[in-house]
Amino acid sequence: MRILISECKQEISSFNPVTSHYEDFNISFGKELFEFHKGVRNEVGSAVDVFAGRPDVELVPGYGARAITSGGTLGAADWDRIAREFLDAVKNARPVDGIYFSLHGAMCAENELDPEGYLLQETRKLVGEKIPIVVSLDLHGILTERMLQHSDAIVVYHTYPHVDFYTTGQRAARLLLKILDGKARPVMAMVVVPALVRGDEMITETGLIRHVIKAAQEAENSKLGLSAGMFWGNPFTDVPELRSNSIVVMDGDVEEAAEQAVRIAGIFWEHHEKMRVPLTSVPDAVRIARETPSGTVILVDAADATSSGASGDSNAILTELVKSGYQGRALLPIVDAPAVAAAFEAGVGETIEVTLGGSLDRKRFTPLPVQARVKMLSDGTFRSEHQRDLWHGGDTAVLEIGNIVIVVTSRPVSLFDRSLFYAHGQDPKDFNVVVVKSPHCEPHMFKTWAARYIDVDAPGSTSADVKSLGHTRGARPMFPLDENFEWVPEVKTYQRA
Repeated sequence: MRILISECKQEISSFNPVTSHYEDFNISFGKELFEFHKGVRNEVGSAVDVFAGRPDVELVPGYGARAITSGGTLGAADWDRIAREFLDAVKNARPVDGIYFSLHGAMCAENELDPEGYLLQETRKLVGEKIPIVVSLDLHGILTERMLQHSDAIVVYHTYPHVDFYTTGQRAARLLLKILDGKARPVMAMVVVPALVRGDEMITETGLIRHVIKAAQEAENSKLGLSAGMFWGNPFTDVPELRSNSIVVMDGDVEEAAEQAVRIAGIFWEHHEKMRVPLTSVPDAVRIARETPSGTVILVDAADATSSGASGDSNAILTELVKSGYQGRALLPIVDAPAVAAAFEAGVGETIEVTLGGSLDRKRFTPLPVQARVKMLSDGTFRSEHQRDLWHGGDTAVLEIGNIVIVVTSRPVSLFDRSLFYAHGQDPKDFNVVVVKSPHCEPHMFKTWAARYIDVDAPGSTSADVKSLGHTRGARPMFPLDENFEWVPEVKTYQRA
């Protein structure tokens, strides 16, 4: 059996004014795709491992477009190129007996609001209606009508923070093999839930969302269960079908799939009003840090989370630390290519006068003039703490402004672990304040040892204050953009002939 594997993954914020481009992706053609994922514990890597255990399977590496990190809306020409290369790989792979696509679900281009749905629709035109297509998606993906119409089964992450990349790929690969072996006839049911949610209650190990995920796992592991999960979407990807969705895939039983999808969605709706983030103002957060007698205070600036699509150049907390004369040791990340260029020109040990922040999102952030000492310079390439894959921050400088240390990258890089700090000689535990630009990291990275852990109400294109962003494309009513409305679950089912 010839099985094609391809990948296309990016998460964007429509509210980030900086357009993403082709150069913001790691691109792989053919065998390069498997080489890129070799030894990396993610979906493609695990799917390859599963299929490799079957001597009757011939793997066909297709194409990979994996965003270096999340960002703003993808440019039209850049999307056209990625889509063309992706679909050319499908054409060249034919004939195939089955397809596994590792997608994200929260892409958006200037000329295509549902990129993943488009790729699936066009793939169907190329391979026909009878070739099974199994798709894995991030639970922050936006599940669309086109995705469901043109795939045989959807497999979605179960954990947040995401620690099940590898097992998600395994689930998808094993499901595809079941279909190819004639041991499963998947039917899908989906229920739309009009809610955009954020906050600690979404942490699957401890938050209220665990009840929803438990129900999904029960459905997936039932006698006829093939896959089940809950999408709560990416509130920052402003597209027409932005919402939350339950999804259930059963073996041949449409009624059971529908019943379980309604059950999962109902549990989600039961808790949705509690799925918000209590936020502390920037001045109050810095005041609390100043008043904390010992230990490290973590200031969570999720409004500038590059892994969620933000620009990374927020200086809101840095400005308050400087303005208030904060005396403790502080560690922050920021994106500012001009400042890095000035540091490289001056060299290590020199003092430079530059501005920090506001180099990309000029609407939200005003550049802060500073005098800084250049502590370190690097090429900004390092391995992530969790998956050990390569991350690229571009030329990077470590700058010191008195007691404040800033790791300044030339381009956005994911910040949902400590690897940027570690790669540049900075241990967060050595500081009184650390700014973390991610809504959630695995607890051991910061939360379990921090003296205080504060969600800060800073400006940014990925703010947890969803009402502040300015959605224009999605259906209404939608929580929390609208409140005090009734919801009655409606289920839609999908079954390929």
